[in-house]
Amino acid sequence: MPPVRWVLLSLSLSMLLSSLGTSIANVGLPTLAHAFNASFQQVQWVVIAYLLAITTLIVSVGRLGDVMGRRRLMLVGIGLFTVASGLCGIAPTLWLLIAARVAQGLGAAVMMVLTMAMVGEAVPKEKTGSAMGLLGTMSAIGTALGPTLGGLLIAGFGWPALFLVNLPLGILTFILTHQYLPKDHQVAKGTQSKFDVMGSVLLALTLAAYALAMTIGHGSFGQINVTLLLLALLGVGFFVFIELRTEAPLIQMATFQNSSLSAGFAMSALVTTVVMATLVVGPFYLTGALGLDPWHVGIVMSSGPIIAALTGAPAGRLVDRLGAYRMGIVGLIGMVIGASTMALLSGGFGVAGYIVPLAALTGSYALFQVANNTAVMTSARPDQRGVVSGMLNLSRNLGLITGASVMGAVFATGASTTSLLAAPPSSIESGMQLTFAVATGLILLALVIAFSNPSISNRTRQ
Repeated sequence: MPPVRWVLLSLSLSMLLSSLGTSIANVGLPTLAHAFNASFQQVQWVVIAYLLAITTLIVSVGRLGDVMGRRRLMLVGIGLFTVASGLCGIAPTLWLLIAARVAQGLGAAVMMVLTMAMVGEAVPKEKTGSAMGLLGTMSAIGTALGPTLGGLLIAGFGWPALFLVNLPLGILTFILTHQYLPKDHQVAKGTQSKFDVMGSVLLALTLAAYALAMTIGHGSFGQINVTLLLLALLGVGFFVFIELRTEAPLIQMATFQNSSLSAGFAMSALVTTVVMATLVVGPFYLTGALGLDPWHVGIVMSSGPIIAALTGAPAGRLVDRLGAYRMGIVGLIGMVIGASTMALLSGGFGVAGYIVPLAALTGSYALFQVANNTAVMTSARPDQRGVVSGMLNLSRNLGLITGASVMGAVFATGASTTSLLAAPPSSIESGMQLTFAVATGLILLALVIAFSNPSISNRTRQ
């Protein structure tokens, strides 16, 4: 058995790379629009394609890891991510760049899902919380580092450096993973054929329809969005119908009878929706209500991911010492305090009045995520850890997508305008207050789920 620290280094780099890929391209969109003589709506697909690939395939790759071996698939995912990064950097046209980003997103989906799944078999159970805390820290660092690192790379080397920077990191991660992650158990003959191809394709199409319904339209929810949303609902029905009748389903419907898993998925989606709201409405509040310039907006906005990164490792140790369920409740209560304080915001408190509740919200979110991830993954059967990790990551991604769309619409409703850039400070404050009043309600709903779940409430009292 290799030393745990080398295992954790391998897994940490995988998580860092996949999260860095999510945030580093955003800062380069104006440069890409100029380089390819494209509209902003066109270059947005550089970001959307990556997120769509992750969201649509995240459960399927988890199940594929359960079937063919997680270490083997992890190496394939890291290799694909690294090669696709190189292709992104040399892409001669925008649409080839977007295609390469799809491949990069597929590699990132493998890395995100199997990194969490492999904690259960590569790290002692009593250290699971600390390992999850470390992975949460690396994810937050990747998200926070992306815009800053991206800006420096563009200024020094041009837009291809946004993607080529992944080459040395990807090669290092591949070597460490090959050297130190535990080898897969022998896969029984014929197991390969038990992968649910039809279910995987249908789920991917359903998730793609939902993600597109929530992201296209540039702030308006028109006929195309409604049609896509209806197709997604129809897809869910067909998916359940097929899974109940197939011999080796992608998702065992009995999984949802495990109250710990179902509650964990639901709470993860709810709280991530809230956190995404801070990223969507924060810049408008800081610019329109507090009058900050873009440079200072970026600094203030980065405080959230930084706090989450600093909270991750201590949160993991608390989870190991005091229990995942108890710390999950503490995290949710802290989020209620942060979100409700945000709902009472007034521009008279200045930047400090924004940063303090943001710190409470994001720090508590980091604690909840570590606790929830630990609780869910320790509740999963060993042969289902891949697909359970995929579903956990899916709930997070759906929360991000829903938060960006729905909470943005709530903000515009509260501000009583569709032209947020021209809205007066009082309207921006009203939008902020309504958004985080709704956010507080979502977190309270997560608390209700936690306390009404027998397995959670019983373990919390232990």
